[in-house]
Amino acid sequence: MLSERFYTVQDGRIVITAPQASHFAKEIAGDFNPIHDPDARRFCVPGDLLFAIVVGRFGLSENMTFRFRNLLGAEIPLEFRETGDDTIEVCDEAGKVYLEVSRSGAVIRDEQVIDDFTRAYVAASGKNFPHTLKPLMESHGVMFNPDRPMVMYESMSVAINKQDNLQPDLELNKADLEVAGKRGNVTLSYHLMSDGCSVGEVSKRLMLGGLREYCPEAMAGIIEEFYRLKARGTRLGMENAD
Repeated sequence: MLSERFYTVQDGRIVITAPQASHFAKEIAGDFNPIHDPDARRFCVPGDLLFAIVVGRFGLSENMTFRFRNLLGAEIPLEFRETGDDTIEVCDEAGKVYLEVSRSGAVIRDEQVIDDFTRAYVAASGKNFPHTLKPLMESHGVMFNPDRPMVMYESMSVAINKQDNLQPDLELNKADLEVAGKRGNVTLSYHLMSDGCSVGEVSKRLMLGGLREYCPEAMAGIIEEFYRLKARGTRLGMENAD
């Protein structure tokens, strides 16, 4: 499974190191948010990696909702436990819950389909910034703090209408931003496609923090830094592959 490359198992619990999490963010998701850098002061594991581990271990249900309860730091031993037929919790040894998953319906367990779905989903996530969020913020006249950009993953849901011969891909359908003071709530809606046909829906909710008036020059600087980090990450990945 794809996700198995990005964690280890210690004493029956899953442990994700900072380099593993950062590697997933950059290589699989194309996510160069500094919060996923191993040496970041407020480092956190990408929510998409937890998503990938859950579907890798428990399968892809017809209907699933993922709710992210707390930020996860590096090297925290995690339990992925089923609390009934329709709920999965990801928690630490003290019982702190980081992710809660509700599910229903038939379950896909085909590893190739799950890997393909995971790659399609995290690839779509990797296009959140700048492709989707930049024009969305600009249209509302707001942007996050250029020195401390805050984009937090709140939840995602998936509904699959067809499971046979699934060749998953995601197409962005709609992007909405609700501004409330210095906070913004973003909803991204996708069509789940297979062989050119819509076979379901995927939605994702994000929270933007520290909003301020939109500044084209500041945003241009953020985007320039994003592509600089992306080029650096790509170059390092090629060097490591060699």
